[in-house]
Amino acid sequence: MRIALLVPGPFDTISGGYIYDRRLVEGLRGLGHEVRVVELPGRHPLPDAAATEAARAALDAIPMETRLVIDGLGLPAFAPFAEDLVQRRAVGLIHHPTALEHGNPGEIRDALRAAEQALFPRMARLVTTSTLTARRLEPEFGVDPARVGVVEPGTDPSARSEGGGEGCAILSVGALIPRKGHDVLIRALATLFDLDWTLTIAGGARDQVFANGLAALAEELGVAQRVTFAGEVDAAALDALWRKADLFALASHWEGYGMAVAEALARGVPVAVTAGGALAELVPVEAGVVAPPGDVVSLGKAMRRAIFDTALRAEMAEAAWQAGQRLPRWQDRAAHFVAEIERA
Repeated sequence: MRIALLVPGPFDTISGGYIYDRRLVEGLRGLGHEVRVVELPGRHPLPDAAATEAARAALDAIPMETRLVIDGLGLPAFAPFAEDLVQRRAVGLIHHPTALEHGNPGEIRDALRAAEQALFPRMARLVTTSTLTARRLEPEFGVDPARVGVVEPGTDPSARSEGGGEGCAILSVGALIPRKGHDVLIRALATLFDLDWTLTIAGGARDQVFANGLAALAEELGVAQRVTFAGEVDAAALDALWRKADLFALASHWEGYGMAVAEALARGVPVAVTAGGALAELVPVEAGVVAPPGDVVSLGKAMRRAIFDTALRAEMAEAAWQAGQRLPRWQDRAAHFVAEIERA
């Protein structure tokens, strides 16, 4: 099969969605499919003129016999060309609808929702990365459930975390953007000043104003000496952080799946998360603690015992390890995705 994956550039961006896309391309090529990656310039997901022009140019340049797969982050740019997508039986890869991105002003959310409500029902098929996202497409975007499939991200076999030794080494992985809720996490941990913990946040500053605010918040709350902003780290550095982690924490307001949480489980690291999007469905009750999104008090209370009670944390780590071994593996994700494309 000849496939073109259209995605806002650059394709080597570090995020869960782009990692999914890259692993998918790798798997598809490994199965013998011819995959062309088309990077779309311009502003996304709310497209500017450059993004719309890039969408048009991509449609004109890709042969008709090539199957189009458009990453949902770039899909709104194709709104003026909906008829072309219908004619070509294009497939949308939806990590989570862009209209659900936390922190966008109301007019941006409304514009994105209008574009997605117009486009989603007309796609030959939508492939989502979680059952939760799939369930929301019919009531919120008018999509026929028969046109929706799910291919969850995979995990790699990983060595079990060793832990950090003294105290509780907490790791959070995610870009410094409002949706990830790092401010909520820092505020929650600041209520636990009497406990021995450190927090490392690995993630690039996609929103520099927000990132600067996080550093200022840690100073204001008196926990700056305990919080390390590691920035965007390479695979080796991230692996080292995982090996020494005692607890993984993520206070997202919304996640379409939660690849970092799945990684924590695959490494036997207990988790503390908010029930934002698919996170609560991903974490077994024995493997971690869950609090409502944005609820600093509840998250702090939930994390207290996980930090203080080392015996409980060991039990949670064992449950996380067992759950992680049952998660999908990357080696079969491409075959499942091909099956979904063939249903379009």
